[in-house]
Amino acid sequence: MERAELTGRLAELAVAVGANVQPGQIVSVSADHGQHELARAVAEAAYRRGASFVDVVYFDPYVKRARIAYAPEETLSFVPPWFGQRLLALGEARAARISLSGPTTTGLLHDLDSDRAGRDQLPFLKEILTVIADRTTNWTVVPCPTEPWAQLVYPDLPAAEALDRLWLDVARVCRLDEPDPVAAWNERADALGDVAARLNALQLDAVQLEGPGTDLTIGLLPSSIFHAARDETVGGITHLANLPTEEVYTTPDPERVDGRVRSTKPLVLADGTIIRGLEIRFEGGRAVQIDAEQGAGVMRGRAAFDEGAARLGEVALVDRESRIGQLGTVFYDTLLDENAASHIALGDGFDLGLSEEDRGRRNRSGIHIDFMVGSDEVTVTGIARDGRRVPLLVGGSWQV
Repeated sequence: MERAELTGRLAELAVAVGANVQPGQIVSVSADHGQHELARAVAEAAYRRGASFVDVVYFDPYVKRARIAYAPEETLSFVPPWFGQRLLALGEARAARISLSGPTTTGLLHDLDSDRAGRDQLPFLKEILTVIADRTTNWTVVPCPTEPWAQLVYPDLPAAEALDRLWLDVARVCRLDEPDPVAAWNERADALGDVAARLNALQLDAVQLEGPGTDLTIGLLPSSIFHAARDETVGGITHLANLPTEEVYTTPDPERVDGRVRSTKPLVLADGTIIRGLEIRFEGGRAVQIDAEQGAGVMRGRAAFDEGAARLGEVALVDRESRIGQLGTVFYDTLLDENAASHIALGDGFDLGLSEEDRGRRNRSGIHIDFMVGSDEVTVTGIARDGRRVPLLVGGSWQV
């Protein structure tokens, strides 16, 4: 398929399957400068589906660079209140939200002070966590290939060839190569739901990750359940929050995380900052030591954002049989890389499936940062409430 056709098919998938836009809805599209072609295609697809209005908002990472380089120190964490108010208003309007992911610059902030960079979270907004928790919008995140991203993934290829290669990979992992991508995603969502059901039947109290640089035990709340693929708004609209999605995830007990963990893939933050070789030591649920080969200061800044930023809000399990995992490619984009490997997240957790008591115990924070900790060398073992140890992932393959 030509790039223009792939762009159209991805836009249609984002609108029809990812966000599942309904006739008459307002649709918010979030993108970086450089992602305009897909943003325009998404807007067109949304209007064809009956959207009442499409609001496209662009973020410019070069403006963020200027802020970190020159703004007064005390202003770097400031976010104008209308940024968050817009998100909350989208929730009140029961709007649909579509976000485009993927780096649009490379190394833009690397020469700047990491402590200063760690204080500015934009384009991430803490209000997004409120909207997600309240389930007031049907939303999705989809990858958007760009030339800078392609050259980051395939540095040995000419720019145009690298972009073509990245588009082919995105088409593959998003199942755009299927005769009916909608049916293919419904089938995959059913399969992931079956895995989650098998995990829930084990009645786990904790999971343990063991591998090179990793020996981490993560306790679960009494009512924690594993969830996969499909989400539903308070109004009953089903949607896939990630396209692609290959994970089953749950909310951990933020006070029962102990041990060390080492990332298995680079982490790319929303502003393009790359964190390599991340290592975190937890005691009593809190990250008490954060080191990295690159970007440690930025991560320490994120973990100091608020009281819950140094605790876990998510643990997600992913096998190696997904289309992303089979490629064996490091995409430098959390949306894709987190769906190729098991991951955990610092910051806010989920209310999904939790009892009223456990909702009061789950972690709350103004951040949510996923980083990849799984690989074929990392074994995941479940610890049942009766003390039994149950292999979950060995060599990257499901054992349940």
